[in-house]
Amino acid sequence: MKIMITGAAGFIGSQLAHALWKQETELVLIDNFSYGKKDNLEFADHSFASDIIKMDIRDKDGIGKLMKNGDIDYVYNIAGIAPLPDCQSNPQEAVDVNVTGTVNLLENCRKYGVKKFILASTNAMYENETEFPTVEGNFKQPTLIYPNTKYVAERFCESYCRTYGMNVACLRFSNVYGPHIDCLRKQPPFVAYMIRELYYDRTPVFHSDGEQRRDYIYVDDLIRLAILVQQGEGFDCVNVSSNRNYSVNEMYFIVSEIMGKDIKPEYASDAHYWQSYPELYSGAYPIRDEILANEINKYSLCDNSHAYEKYGWRPETDMKTGLRMVVENECELLSKIRS
Repeated sequence: MKIMITGAAGFIGSQLAHALWKQETELVLIDNFSYGKKDNLEFADHSFASDIIKMDIRDKDGIGKLMKNGDIDYVYNIAGIAPLPDCQSNPQEAVDVNVTGTVNLLENCRKYGVKKFILASTNAMYENETEFPTVEGNFKQPTLIYPNTKYVAERFCESYCRTYGMNVACLRFSNVYGPHIDCLRKQPPFVAYMIRELYYDRTPVFHSDGEQRRDYIYVDDLIRLAILVQQGEGFDCVNVSSNRNYSVNEMYFIVSEIMGKDIKPEYASDAHYWQSYPELYSGAYPIRDEILANEINKYSLCDNSHAYEKYGWRPETDMKTGLRMVVENECELLSKIRS
């Protein structure tokens, strides 16, 4: 079996590569390193540093050359621009990478007979839902750029299935956490951010009142499902979730206890949630306050029964265990940076 993974130097892509490598799968690993990091390619039992191909998923000829022998069985498109404010501040690039890049991969999969294409999608497309837990069926179209790029990418996946009889699974990730989560980027994911601030004995700043609740999924559980969905034909969308949510305050309490810290967080107003991206607040039409408030305070809880019924999958990692493993990994990384 031969599998291509795009975004293979990222948090999720590298973990997927490692899991498949342990199954003795032949891998083709691609990343353009716009978000991927070389550190993610280093594991205790193997380094992928010499295996990675520096390539953009929009490279039509480059992707075609890698697939032209017709020996790639599965393609995982984990590459993309995921941070919401990055997409919002550069929408043309977000659409080009997340949509055009996906179509380029789909077209090459069609031409060279890939058995199944698996897309990293997102539960962010449920941002306007009011009934929970959310299911994979009909839902209100999203508002922000990032979830819209994934919504459109899914529509192209569905088009290729209907038009050419291809097989595609779209995995709608909940908030993913686990070792190697990026704590260094401009606006880190929440779990990475609070670990980083506590490590440096800084006071973390949360928005709203900390009672907003999100659904999280541990990366190892996600990887298990990503491998299972190689089964099945046609077009499928799958929630990758724990079907349980936690508030910001609950998560912070667990991490503080694990790290042995007693630092009370501060709570900021919604108005400058993306203050690291001043371009969103400038121009004739700055971002609306209600959009920021909705993003900060949105509630997420995703039904994962479809994943169980079709693929026999259930999440196995409880929150405390998962966060303990993330804390250990991130603190080790931060200690290396400090030294």
